Amino acid sequence: MSEQSVPDIPETEGRPVDAGGLFVGHRELLFGVVYNMLGSVADTEDVLQETWLSWTGRRGGGSLDGIDNPRAYLVRIAVNHALSRRAAISRRRETYVGPWLPEPLVAEEDNGAEDPALRAEAVSMAMLVVLESLTPLERAVFVLNEVFGYAHTEIAEIIDRTPAAVRQLAHRARAHVHARRPLYRAHPRVRREATERFVRAALGGDIAELMEILAPDVTVWTDGGGLRKPAGLRPVHGRDKAVRLITGYAGRHGPRHLDLRYRRVNGDDAAVVFDGDSPYAVMVMDLTPEGDQVSGVYIVTNPQKLTHVHREET
Repeated sequence: MSEQSVPDIPETEGRPVDAGGLFVGHRELLFGVVYNMLGSVADTEDVLQETWLSWTGRRGGGSLDGIDNPRAYLVRIAVNHALSRRAAISRRRETYVGPWLPEPLVAEEDNGAEDPALRAEAVSMAMLVVLESLTPLERAVFVLNEVFGYAHTEIAEIIDRTPAAVRQLAHRARAHVHARRPLYRAHPRVRREATERFVRAALGGDIAELMEILAPDVTVWTDGGGLRKPAGLRPVHGRDKAVRLITGYAGRHGPRHLDLRYRRVNGDDAAVVFDGDSPYAVMVMDLTPEGDQVSGVYIVTNPQKLTHVHREET
C-alpha cells in the first residue's frame, strides 16, 4: 500500500483517526495470520489489500462507532477474506502440475532477526504442508489459537461461530496435526550442519553420503509447477528412491554456475540457489527427532513462487 493510497484522516469525537497508521501498525500481524492460512505470499498480499479496502469502506466518512478494538476488527476482516480466498486457491490446486508446496518466506542475508516476514511467520515449511490437509476453518482456528495465542472465545467472534464449535474445530485440528507432525524443533546449529551436509552431498552426487544423511522413510517434495525441474508428479518416499531422484538430477544438470546461499526460510536454516541474479531453487530440510538424519526435503523451483526471493551482494 503506497502512501498515496491512504485517504484523508477523518475526525472521531473531535480527534483525528489515523486510518493508515492503524492499518500499517497491524499489518505484520495480519500478514502472519493470512500467510499461515494460505501458504502464498501473493494471495496474502491480495487479501491484505482487500482488508484495507474493507477497513476504509466500513469507516465510511471516518466513524469508528461500534469498533471498540480496531486490532480485533482488522484480524476478523483479514481472516474472513482469507477464508474466501481459499476457494480460489483450491480451484488452482486442482490443475496444478505435481506436488504443491507453500511459497517460501526467505530472509535477507545477515538480517534474519530483523526481517518482518520472519517475525510474522512462526510456522515451518513442514508444518505448513501438514496444515494443507486441514479444512479452511480448522486451519484458521489452529493458526489463531496455536500460533498467535487467541482464545477460543476470541476466535468464535472472528469466524462467527460459537465457542463450543471453535473448541471442536481446535480439537480436530490439533489431533490431526499432532498425529502427523512431532512436536520437535531441531537446534539451529544442528539444523544448519545437517542442511550443509545434505546440500554438499546432493549437489556433488555423493550417493554414500546421501544414504547416510537421509532417513530410511524420507520423503522428497519437488514443486516446479510444471515450469521447472526437478519436479515429479508426486512426492517420492523412501531413501533409495530419494537418492536416485537427487543424484539423477545432479548428474543431468550439475552445479552449472549456480550460486548457493544459506538463508533462513520460514524460520529455519535452508539453502537458496541462484542462477545469476535469479532465484533457482529453495531447499528446506526437515530432521528426525534425533536431529541426525533428514526426514523430509522440500524443494521449490517454481519461478512464480520465488519472485520475492532476492540475491544480496556479499
